[in-house]
Amino acid sequence: MLGHVELGVLPIESSVSGPVAETHDLLFDSPLAAFAQTILPIRHLLVAPGPIPLGELRVIRSHPAALEQCRRLLSGLPDAAVVAAATTADAARIVSEEGDATQAAITSMRAVELFGLHVLEHDVGDHPEAFTRFFAIATYLRLKRDQDVPYRTSFSFVTDHRPGSLHSALEPFARLEVDLHQLVSRPIPHTPWRYRFDAVLAGHPLDPIVRETLQEIRASTRQLRLFGSYPAEEQ
Repeated sequence: MLGHVELGVLPIESSVSGPVAETHDLLFDSPLAAFAQTILPIRHLLVAPGPIPLGELRVIRSHPAALEQCRRLLSGLPDAAVVAAATTADAARIVSEEGDATQAAITSMRAVELFGLHVLEHDVGDHPEAFTRFFAIATYLRLKRDQDVPYRTSFSFVTDHRPGSLHSALEPFARLEVDLHQLVSRPIPHTPWRYRFDAVLAGHPLDPIVRETLQEIRASTRQLRLFGSYPAEEQ
């Protein structure tokens, strides 16, 4: 049954550029939920249909997050236009299909193998130690847990627009001693000048102290939504 299998993975956070905003917005605006996470090292490669001097490149394609992580490379190619792609794999596919020797992509070794491209430069990211956190997603919210494993819970909330509303929402974390690992603000889709807060806490919704914390947050906010709970994995 579709409701009992994972649908795929989404990049949720980079160790060097922070949360992947596109993924946060997709989760907020969809019925999908996260049930697992993994952290993978990211090694960006500059690839093209064949060998070419870097100064002759005219187009560089990649996902916006990858482009953000390769600023040093791009600043050294002032004659190349930067074009965003849906994924780094899509960028590699387009470069391969178009066959234009002056087009290149920033992508992974797997995409090089899939699309038969030539590696111009290895490890072109600004930070060779970069890692990206990925969510495994499903069509339902799964709260199953292993008692011996630490968990993380991702959620989003919207406060009233009045002084002190954010403080009221966050106060239970300090009072009940629940660790908040991440807090970022994002514009609410289709609602100009209104914002929500995406967060990650240490614990599982079935933990008594976490359940109490979430209940208090729900009582003091306009909207609270769980994105999912999953075993913690730290690099």
